Amino acid sequence: MGLITYDMEVVTPIPPTRMFKAFVFDSDKIFPKILPHAFESIEVIEGDGGPGTIKKITFGEASHFKYAKHRVDAPDQEKLTYSYGWIEGDALMNIFEKISYDIKIEAGPEGGSICKNRSKYYATGDIQFTEEQIKEGKEKVLGLFKALEGYLLANPNAC
Repeated sequence: MGLITYDMEVVTPIPPTRMFKAFVFDSDKIFPKILPHAFESIEVIEGDGGPGTIKKITFGEASHFKYAKHRVDAPDQEKLTYSYGWIEGDALMNIFEKISYDIKIEAGPEGGSICKNRSKYYATGDIQFTEEQIKEGKEKVLGLFKALEGYLLANPNAC
């Protein structure tokens, strides 16, 4: 099994606890609202939001994928960390066993927060990725955080 890992950071003016709440606890409602072309729905199909919870993501019309299931591994509201992984669905493209994400949200030096993301792609075989493919993945994650940031800035009472 091959492993591809990349790290990225996103700086945002949103305070850490608010960004964490929005990304971890409220994203099931927010993402389909602000990115309907990307997310049709996100629903809990097993669990209570804690470790072991399974969510089904149904992608929107702009996606070439239909669905993915993601498992919550370790949400920690005190440390503002969140680990989860995609474990099933056509978004794994029959080449990944799973994709895991470790998110950590920290206070930024000038206020706001720094959202750190480590993505790990577990390939079923010995698959090589180009820098362009990795860049595309980072751009999608960046777009997700920036869309959430825009929503929070426009809705100061949300989250």
